[in-house]
Amino acid sequence: MDFAALMSKEISKAKGSEASTSSATDTGKGSPAAPTKKYLRRGDVESARIEAYNKEQARLAREREERLANKRKHEEEEAERNRQREEKRRRLAEESKAKKEAEEKAKERERRRRLGLPELPEDTPAEENEEEDIEEEELTTKLREMNAPIKLFGEDYRARLRRYRRLVQRAAAPKQKITDGPIPTSLEPVPGGQMIIPAKIPKDQEGRLFLFRQLASYFNMVLSEWEMALAKRDISVKESFQGRQAFNAMIQSRESMKPLFRLFEKSELADGLLEPIVEIVHKAQQRRYVDANDAYLRVSIGKAAWPIGVTMVGIHERSAREKLHQSDQQAHILSDEITRKYLQSIKRCLSFAQVRWPPEDQLQVMG
Repeated sequence: MDFAALMSKEISKAKGSEASTSSATDTGKGSPAAPTKKYLRRGDVESARIEAYNKEQARLAREREERLANKRKHEEEEAERNRQREEKRRRLAEESKAKKEAEEKAKERERRRRLGLPELPEDTPAEENEEEDIEEEELTTKLREMNAPIKLFGEDYRARLRRYRRLVQRAAAPKQKITDGPIPTSLEPVPGGQMIIPAKIPKDQEGRLFLFRQLASYFNMVLSEWEMALAKRDISVKESFQGRQAFNAMIQSRESMKPLFRLFEKSELADGLLEPIVEIVHKAQQRRYVDANDAYLRVSIGKAAWPIGVTMVGIHERSAREKLHQSDQQAHILSDEITRKYLQSIKRCLSFAQVRWPPEDQLQVMG
């Protein structure tokens, strides 16, 4: 058999199998089957992908909107709870403040009744204090003219009106003249010739007020001299450790003596402290620094007996035991921290005064 006959035989077999397959398909179950696509167009694939992507993005956007809505709702609920808590806290604070003021007024009335002083004037309520005579626009204009805030946070009309009346009273009150110096004070300074401190405290009120002016002027003068002496030092000395320590000591002394100046202004310094301070300054002005240091030691350490061991033997009180209970020998430096600080500042001023105005008698030089 040659090659051509073999090829024709194979071709005839292939055509016969295709014809049988097509006839079997046509004579199947009744309806022709839909042809399946073996290949897809690239445009169809891309459009299907874009459609799926848009659906996914829409779903994510809906979920995001739901989360944002839930978050806003949660924040609003939390803000409402915080507002209610703040309102409750403010109401409790106002009630506590009113209760405390009522207790203080009751104590003050009881004290005045016990001392025989006149009764406190009754407070007029805010509604009876002509608070309704200023219109809203007029109140806003007046606050703007006074360069004050028109409305503060959480402030209502009555609070604004009370604030306006306080500003008016403060503007009408006479202002105290504050003198320039290391420690600003409302006490008028005295000239140098009138700065000599007496040995004893004056008995009259006018003399005590002048004594406070003298003390304030003297300490301001010492602090000014101290500051100028430190400023005249060489730059190498200023930047050294000892130089910075000396400057810090001056600054600390100046700050610690401010409460003492406030007591001078109010004339509220007790005689138990005023007498030794007057004695220290009086002897320092006479350049008797050892005697001034002794006065400082008496007010700081005291001269009360410090018992060691057994102080009570038997049931009878001995004559020497009464020295343990003398209140005039108490160390004032142990009273409180503020007193201790300005007494130590006075001692530092005394040490500087010894250098600035040295004594003629060398026996009066402190060690």
